[in-house]
Order: sequence, then C-alpha cells, then structure tokens
Amino acid sequence: MNPDALLGGFADAPLQSARAFRGTLEALARPGEIREVTGAMPPAPLSVAAGVLLLILCDGTTSVHLAGAYDCAALRDWITFHCGAPLMAAEDAMFAVGDWDALQPVTRFAVGQPDYPDRSATLIIEMPDLSPQGQRLTGPGIATSAQLSLPETAAFRANRTLFPLGFDAFLTCGTQVAGLPRSTIVEES
Repeated sequence: MNPDALLGGFADAPLQSARAFRGTLEALARPGEIREVTGAMPPAPLSVAAGVLLLILCDGTTSVHLAGAYDCAALRDWITFHCGAPLMAAEDAMFAVGDWDALQPVTRFAVGQPDYPDRSATLIIEMPDLSPQGQRLTGPGIATSAQLSLPETAAFRANRTLFPLGFDAFLTCGTQVAGLPRSTIVEES
C-alpha cells in the first residue's frame, strides 16, 4: 500500500462526517439542489465531494466499483484504508464511482428486487461541471420543478420507469454534490 493512502480522510471525523452526512441527505431529499461538502482530500482523479460520499456511505459491508480512470492503485488503496469497502465488479457493487462514460452501460448495475428494492446500486457520477441548469426535474422533494445539468436524459428516464426499482445517483464536481433518486422524473428543458 502506498503511504499516501493514509492521508486525505477527515481531520475531525465526528464533526466533519456529521456535517457531510447531513448535506448528502439534503441533496438526495431535494433533487436538483446543489450542496457543498468538504473534509476529504482523496487522490486524483476523485473529487472532494465523491471522496466525502465514500467516507460517509461506505464501509466493510458496502461494495464499491471503480470505473474507468477511477480504477487506479491510488484510489483502491485510499478506499481500502479509509473505508474498508471491498472492491467489486459493476454487477455486484452497491456503489459505483466514475465519470458518465466509464459507468456505461448503467443497465449492468443492480436495480434491486421486487421484494427488496433497496438492494440497488448508487452511482457517484463525477461531472466536469454541476449547475442548476439543464434537464427539468419533478417529483418527490421538489416543490414545482428544478433544473440540473445531467450527462444525458434517456438513461435517467429509463431508470424512472423501473420505480420502485432502479439506481440512485449522486452527481459530484469539486466540493459540490447533487442527488438524483430513482423517483425523480427527468425531462428535457
């Protein structure tokens, strides 16, 4: 293991993880709202926000898939040390991290089972930019409508047709995170 893997976790874990967890829950409960989360300093190419999500959501019982350029020794070592999460193939992962292209096809990720819809994957999608412009979002947690820059519309529309099954997603860029639960209706604006 590279000694650099020992760095980049929360400096004040109780306080930072509580704040980050609250911000993450708020982002998922209010699709389209962009939140700031800080505290992690993961190795490249992982953003601060994606690193924070891994620190607060993953542990030895939550499998992670690293897609594309994110499947590198530095990240594997960092996740192993800070989270203890086992690294798995896409089909077996509870969480997947990568940019949109690397995560394709998203149909390979678990969408749950009729009796256990919670046994689905959560995608952490690294974005080059995250803004409250773009596709129109409606559904639970949104008063009227919201907008969010998504990498595409079709995959999220198809995911919504599976409800109550389907994957949930977090979109991250720098220190920003936005949540997109499977219950959200996505339309071109």
